[in-house]
Amino acid sequence: MPGKKPLSSAIPRPQVLAERALSALERFSHIEAVSGIALLVAALVALAWANSPYAASYEHLWHTQITLGFGEWSVSRSLHFLVNDGLMTIFFLVVGAEIRQEIHDGALASFKMAILPLGAALGGVVVPALIYLAINHGTEASHGWAVPTATDIAFAVGVLALLGKSIPGGVRILLLALAIIDDIVAILIIALFYTASLDLSGVVIALGGVMMVLLFQRMGISKMALYILPGAIVWYGLLKTGVHPTLAGVLLGLMSPVRSMPMRERPLESLQRNFHELVDKFSAKGHDPQAVHQPLKQIRQAQREMLSPVQRIQTALHPWVAFGIMPLFALANAGVNLAGANLDEGMSQHVFIAVILALVVGKPVGVILACGLLVKSRLCQLPQGVTWSGVVLVGLLAGIGFTMSIFIASLAFNDASLLSAAKLSVLCASGLAAVLGLSWGWAQRKRA
Repeated sequence: MPGKKPLSSAIPRPQVLAERALSALERFSHIEAVSGIALLVAALVALAWANSPYAASYEHLWHTQITLGFGEWSVSRSLHFLVNDGLMTIFFLVVGAEIRQEIHDGALASFKMAILPLGAALGGVVVPALIYLAINHGTEASHGWAVPTATDIAFAVGVLALLGKSIPGGVRILLLALAIIDDIVAILIIALFYTASLDLSGVVIALGGVMMVLLFQRMGISKMALYILPGAIVWYGLLKTGVHPTLAGVLLGLMSPVRSMPMRERPLESLQRNFHELVDKFSAKGHDPQAVHQPLKQIRQAQREMLSPVQRIQTALHPWVAFGIMPLFALANAGVNLAGANLDEGMSQHVFIAVILALVVGKPVGVILACGLLVKSRLCQLPQGVTWSGVVLVGLLAGIGFTMSIFIASLAFNDASLLSAAKLSVLCASGLAAVLGLSWGWAQRKRA
């Protein structure tokens, strides 16, 4: 109407500024290169802290016990455990959901595309293990053959993010799929070769959680919050079994539906119909608040179902994972104290050299060789937009072993000097692989 002030003029200035700041922050949070920088900064802080005069406070912080209790029941776990085995499950959930989406209608939708990361991951496991055993065969150090077989998803993806959007999406998906399969293989290796016994009761519990998830999906339950209970059951079952419980995140992500919950009418049609009904009810004089409740409920449901569950998981959790969980994970795990590493002893030298060669050389060779054999034999083809330069980049970044490699080393070596040498070599090899990957990526971007 003429002379009527626009509603925006009634909005307080602080609210306008807050809205602009939040909008800018939201756009900023979806820049993957920024999340990669946050991850690397957290890792450098952890490394500097663990080798500073305040190193004791670093160890004390992550070994702090967190206790949860109800009545006579209580459980205590370290802060380090809660980050690595708890919060990182959410990261694996997002990664699993992204892989599920790609399997449905993306770069992994066909068998020829899906077989490529599987073969690349197996090549990236076998070749590094053979290199390590060739150097340490017949010695006590040979027990650490699995140390260089793993790829650290969080750090590899974080480093790839530093290259920005110039890298084709297919390269990122290939790296994600390879790293997921790689870590699953590493978890199986831990269960088969580095676990004294498996508690089969945990398998029953985990299967019970999986069945509950399937039942919820069959019932048409689409609210993510309601899946926390069955997800927690799967997580606890895997923990009790003796395998890494973060595998629950991958499992739940891969189980996420790629289609919205069936509705009696399409979400967009439901939105239109309920919107017009809502306008009519609000236009009526003395409208009853209860009368608008049902249209509002239907609008919220239709709005939710505009995106499939697998897409909602990625959208809702990405900022929390990129700027919260992953940097916290880096802060908790990158603090390797270098003072305990003694490379004067011959066997420690062999471990150090073997791990570096296996990760920096063996990983890319295994990945590239496996991809080459699969493509040349016409069992599969490279994803759209991915060239052999992209495969080399994936192979180089697959050499970032880091956390899982350090974890396997702690299981493989009882000797303190061998363990220190293994940790130092994993740290050096992961850093070198990251630098080589970034250098290769930047060179290819410049050439393009």
